Amino acid sequence: MHMKNNFIKCGITGWCLEVLFTGIHSLIQKDFRLMSQTSILMFPIYGAAAFLRPIYRLTKNRNILFRGGIYTCCIFLTEYISGSLLKKKGICPWDYSGTPLNIGGLIRLDYAPFWFGAGLLFERMIK
Repeated sequence: MHMKNNFIKCGITGWCLEVLFTGIHSLIQKDFRLMSQTSILMFPIYGAAAFLRPIYRLTKNRNILFRGGIYTCCIFLTEYISGSLLKKKGICPWDYSGTPLNIGGLIRLDYAPFWFGAGLLFERMIK
């Protein structure tokens, strides 16, 4: 039951963060409507952060840079694998192909600081 609750919390939190992030991006682009977007497909991808719990247990006594770095790598791996699977089906909701520091159009290395912070946030949720 605990895993299910964490999965739901992480999924909803991920959705909310994505809406906030894309809304801020609209503002930066001078779109004062602050349009945001996400996809229902993102819920289970964000929910997968619940599976960071065993990693948290193994690393909880390590420093924040180590833990955040591990979470960032895990999130990049999840993003790449899930994106690859969705792309094969033609339903991947993101495409970073035209952006700097992308790998396969599926991950953006310049998003590492955001994933670092998100990993530490999810850590607090899944303890």
